[in-house]
Amino acid sequence: MPEPTAPAVRFADVRRSFGDVHAIDGVSFEIADGEFFSLLGPSGSGKTTCLRLIAGFEQPDSGGITIHGVDVAGVPPYQRNVNTVFQDYALFPHMTVGENVEYGLMIRKVPPAQRRARADETLELVKLAGMRARKPSQLSGGQRQRVALARALINRPRVLLLDEPLGALDLKLREQMQVELKVLQRQVGITFVYVTHDQGEALAMSDRLAVFNHGRIEQTGAPAAIYENPATAFVAGFVGVSNVCDGELAQRLAGSAGAFSIRPEKIRFVDDVVPEGWAQAAGVMQSIVYLGAATRCTVALDGGGQLSVLQQNADDAGAVPAIGARVRIAWQRRHEKPLSRATG
Repeated sequence: MPEPTAPAVRFADVRRSFGDVHAIDGVSFEIADGEFFSLLGPSGSGKTTCLRLIAGFEQPDSGGITIHGVDVAGVPPYQRNVNTVFQDYALFPHMTVGENVEYGLMIRKVPPAQRRARADETLELVKLAGMRARKPSQLSGGQRQRVALARALINRPRVLLLDEPLGALDLKLREQMQVELKVLQRQVGITFVYVTHDQGEALAMSDRLAVFNHGRIEQTGAPAAIYENPATAFVAGFVGVSNVCDGELAQRLAGSAGAFSIRPEKIRFVDDVVPEGWAQAAGVMQSIVYLGAATRCTVALDGGGQLSVLQQNADDAGAVPAIGARVRIAWQRRHEKPLSRATG
């Protein structure tokens, strides 16, 4: 029997190997019912293997997986109350939009009138009302993605798995779909498990996220908590841009050789004496990259090492010093975040 307050998904020390490759190496996490949870990491980090384990396309070598409190060891994909949306949409090109969306209900022998009513309702939910007669080839990339979502949602799964579903879209459409997906998830109220290598996407959409690296989880938490307080050097560098300081550089800047990170936007160019609780360093402007809303500068520090500084291009922001100019930079000590080894 399922636990009455069980998480939507639970991994307990799960391992999965392919030959000598440890795709998942002792991973444990929980996803709450109704949560938008992202698995974030570079290619080969284990996030997609986790998704396939939840779906039932793979089975763990060891450890346990439960879905809403039910152990799913050996349970085939079609007997799990989950559906998957893939990056390539996997639509049937010879079928209309309506037929694609109704396909799962047809397999379950749901009567035609009921299939059509539920398909119309689901198409309206994904903003495709009136398009049931079109073929996938007549749709834009964003519309095809919505059809794939509708086809997955019509079966009313308790967990929806999304495997880099926006990867094939251009930047503007991807950003638009990020907003729409989050709104849709709140409307339907089901658990979304989202795989992505795009840290901006994960930060924008997730209630919580897990950062994967080499088959293990380095950190799990809310987007702001992970961004502001990265636990490891990998998380600091992969989730956003960060300055990672250790050894002799950390000793010079912070008085200790212990590794720490500081985000570029926390650092300022200064002319005056800095207040108590601030650190400072001097160096030479090495590079300037204009990013539109901000400018990213690299400062080569006296004594060795460098720091990246991000300055917003606001009306009240000072002029960025020229390349080769001597500069002083400063930051509040509280923005130095100690780093540990991988927390796996």
